Amino acid sequence: MNCALVTGGSRGIGKAICIRLASMGYHVLINYKSNASGAEDTLKTIRKSNGSGELLPFDVSKRQEIGDTLGLWIEDHKEDSLEVLVNNAGIKDDVLMMWMKDEQWENVLRTNLDSFFYITRIVLNGMLLKKYGRIINVASLSGQKGLPGQTNYAAAKGGLIAATKSLAQEVGRRGITVNAVAPGFISTDMTGSLSEKEMKALIPANRLGTPEEVAHVVAFLASHESGYITGEVISINGGMYS
Repeated sequence: MNCALVTGGSRGIGKAICIRLASMGYHVLINYKSNASGAEDTLKTIRKSNGSGELLPFDVSKRQEIGDTLGLWIEDHKEDSLEVLVNNAGIKDDVLMMWMKDEQWENVLRTNLDSFFYITRIVLNGMLLKKYGRIINVASLSGQKGLPGQTNYAAAKGGLIAATKSLAQEVGRRGITVNAVAPGFISTDMTGSLSEKEMKALIPANRLGTPEEVAHVVAFLASHESGYITGEVISINGGMYS
């Protein structure tokens, strides 16, 4: 069975990615931390379309939990092939740096950047053995150009972009591609507190993006046909930054 792991698959962009990968024939591992009902809804949507998946709850910010849960799943599924990894889970905690607390910096870095290292390192071993894999990291417009109030988030996503480029060079000879997508303002609960009217004025496309538009790009990068593309960052921001 060919499998895909999507972290943060209970809502928004992650949910759309899970649904899209399932439509490509992957058995999707839907990771979530606390939103069990959202994750169940993602799985129900997949199954309604005759797709295949299962829930894999763990906190991506906790190394031990990642090892215990994901490591055990891999150990128990040696006959299956975890071909696609989408590092999507993330949080933001916006505040100007002069008022930023230690925990606001640390929590955002752990969830958005440290998780990439601990999860990818576990999954990478199987990809190296099979000489095939697709790793897609969900970065952000903030990690490309920076945004005020997001020093922590921009640092994490900027680090994720740099790590994407480095890892791509390490594993390219083994049939593994590593790419990132950098969404701008996408209509999810993470942008729910923003004024859509004000945001639209800043976006050349004059609208917010949809989770499905991000999932479409991720699906392409997860496909066999994208094998000559690696180390890239694809912007999905309606023309705000390139």
